[in-house]
Amino acid sequence: MNKNIFAVAIAALGFIIGLGFLGNAIKNRNKSENTISVTGLGTKQFTSDLITWSGSFSKNNSDLKSAYDELAMDRKVINDYLLSKGIQQKEIVFSSVDIQKQFRSYNDANGNYVQGEFSGYNLTQKVSIESKEVSKIENLSRNITEIINRGIEFTSSSPAYFYTKLATVKQEMIASATKDAKERAEKIAENSGSSLGNLKKATMGVIQITAPNSNEDYSYGGTFNTSSKEKEASITIKLEYEVN
Repeated sequence: MNKNIFAVAIAALGFIIGLGFLGNAIKNRNKSENTISVTGLGTKQFTSDLITWSGSFSKNNSDLKSAYDELAMDRKVINDYLLSKGIQQKEIVFSSVDIQKQFRSYNDANGNYVQGEFSGYNLTQKVSIESKEVSKIENLSRNITEIINRGIEFTSSSPAYFYTKLATVKQEMIASATKDAKERAEKIAENSGSSLGNLKKATMGVIQITAPNSNEDYSYGGTFNTSSKEKEASITIKLEYEVN
C-alpha cells in the first residue's frame, strides 16, 4: 500500500513539473513571437572629390628599336602637353611598354585562318592620372583631341569618379537608417497599443552607390558607381524589438 502511494506521489510530482515546463515553453514562445521587425533606410548625396583618367598610345614598326624610339617621342609630347595643362608631374604615371608581334593573316580557300609572315611590332603604352582637381581632369579628358592633332595615335578612356570620405558618409547613413527604423517601430507599437521593449537584433545591409535618379540595379554585394561625378549612397538597417 505504501509503495502504491509513493508511486502515485512520484507520478503526480512529475505531472506538476511537466506542466511547469510546458507553461514556460508557451510563455517563451509567446514572448519570442511578440516582436516587431522593421527596416530603416539612410541615404546621402555627395559630389566626388577624386578622379582618375587614362589613355593609351601606340606605334607600329618592323624594327623594334625604331618603334620604341618613336613611342618615346610620343610619350614626351604627351607628358609635356599634360604639364602645360597644369597637371603635376607626380600625378602622371606611364605604364610599362606592351610589345606585340604582328603577323599577316588570311583565310585559305577552305575558310581556315592562316597566320602568315611576321609584319612588324606594335608597341603600346598607357598614361594615367589620379587627381583631386576633378574639374581640371574632366576638361582634359574632353579636349584630348589636341594630342591626336599632334599626330599621336591616342585613345582616351572615360574618367572614373571616387569619394575619399566614404567612411564618414557611411557612418552618417547608418545613424540615419537606425533612427528611421526605430521611428517606424515606435509608430507600429503605438498604433497597436503597445510600447517598444529591448532591442533584440540589428542587421546592416550593404552600401549601394549609384548615380542620382538613375535606374541602376542594386546588387547583393553592393553597387559602386564610378561613372558619375554626382553620387547617391544608401544603406538599410533592420531592427528587431521586443514589444511590451
